[in-house]
Amino acid sequence: MQDTGRRPVGRPRGFDADEALERAMLLFWEQGYEGTSLTDLTAAMGITRTSMYAAFGNKEELFRKALRRYTEGPAAYAARALAEPTARGVATTFLRGAVEASSRPAYPAGCLAVQGSLAAGDGGRIARDALLAWRDEGWLRLRDRFGQAVDEGDLPGDTDPALLARYVMTVANGVAVQAVGGAGRAELQQVADAALRNWPPV
Repeated sequence: MQDTGRRPVGRPRGFDADEALERAMLLFWEQGYEGTSLTDLTAAMGITRTSMYAAFGNKEELFRKALRRYTEGPAAYAARALAEPTARGVATTFLRGAVEASSRPAYPAGCLAVQGSLAAGDGGRIARDALLAWRDEGWLRLRDRFGQAVDEGDLPGDTDPALLARYVMTVANGVAVQAVGGAGRAELQQVADAALRNWPPV
C-alpha cells in the first residue's frame, strides 16, 4: 500500500498542554468562570474542543486545573508567607504578594479567585464552590499559623487568630478588587502598609 503521509483520521494534533493551561488560566482570570465560553477557551488555547476534553476534561475540570496552576504560580506567595518566622512577616509577605500578583504587568488585574466567582449563578456553582473551598483553605492556614504565633508568644495571648486571618484575607481581596478598578501598584501597597500599621503589638 502506498504511504500517502497523511495523519490517521481522529488522531489529535500535538500541542503544548502546559502553555494551553496557562492560557486557560489567564482567560478565567480575566473574564471569570461564567464569562468564559468553551469557544473562548479553545480559541485562546489554540486547540479543538475534542483535544481540550481529552487533555483537561470538561470546563469545570479545566477550571480546577487552572486554579491549581494559579495557586502554584501567581498565588504562590501565600505558601511563601506561611514560612515566614514571625506573624507580622507572614502578613507582610502575604499582602505584598497580593499586591504584586494583582498588578503584575502582562497579567490580568486582580485575583483569579475573586474574578472567577463574579456573577456566578447556577451555571457557575461548581466553580463558585471550588473558589469558596480555595479561599477557606487559605484562611484556615493563616488562622493556624497565627494560632501558632500566639502559642509561641509572637502575638499577644488575647489575639483571635481566626479574626486576624480574616482581616488579612479581607485586605488582600480588597486589594484585588481595587486593582481591577484601576489602582496602581504603589497605591495598593499603601493600602497594605496601612493595614499592617494596625498589627497587634507583641
